[in-house]
Amino acid sequence: MKILLVEDNEETAAFIQHGFIKEGHEVMHTTRGDVGYEQAINGNYDILVFDRMLPELDGMTAVARIRKAGLDVPIIMLTAMSGINDRVEGLNAGADDYVVKPFAFEELYARVLAQLRRRQMDNASNVLRVGDLVLDRTTQDVTRGGQTIDLLPREYKILEYLMQHAGQIVTRKMLLEHVWGYKFDPKTSLVQTHVSRLRNRLDKPFEQDMITTHRGEGYVINALN
Repeated sequence: MKILLVEDNEETAAFIQHGFIKEGHEVMHTTRGDVGYEQAINGNYDILVFDRMLPELDGMTAVARIRKAGLDVPIIMLTAMSGINDRVEGLNAGADDYVVKPFAFEELYARVLAQLRRRQMDNASNVLRVGDLVLDRTTQDVTRGGQTIDLLPREYKILEYLMQHAGQIVTRKMLLEHVWGYKFDPKTSLVQTHVSRLRNRLDKPFEQDMITTHRGEGYVINALN
């Protein structure tokens, strides 16, 4: 695990570094908030540990800027400020957890591991699988049998919805509501046209069709048709 530690108190930093290194992890340390921000954005870290009070750029602002830049890495904030409002401010800035000083390293480490487990579970739930068809909702990549399937945005949304309801009949009305946001039926071939295009990309290159039509009812995606 690669960790970025941004802590200006040398004694605290040494204590934390020693604990992480003892557990077999790599730790990069800086004492300044502005440097920590740059390293977080440009580095490839598994978790960030930021003190709240830092020189040049405070931890709250650094964390808020990291989130604004679109970085989704877990962040734990350290502080001596233990008030409820202080914790809320830290979490609202974008921190995933908030550890009050003084603390035992075992507590910090347990919180780090908990954040990593939570992210792994989130990532796993973002991958939909039906047979050899895989849809990654984080990257919006779609593959079948290891082969990349390029989809247009609306086709992707149809496929995502079908995969979320694999083995179940998805009606035309359901697709109109969840893919187009329509609360009414426009009485057009809109759904049929897009499903047909999706089928051409998804099923045509392969021997087995995954999407079937149930006339008068809707569509079903299944690994074994």
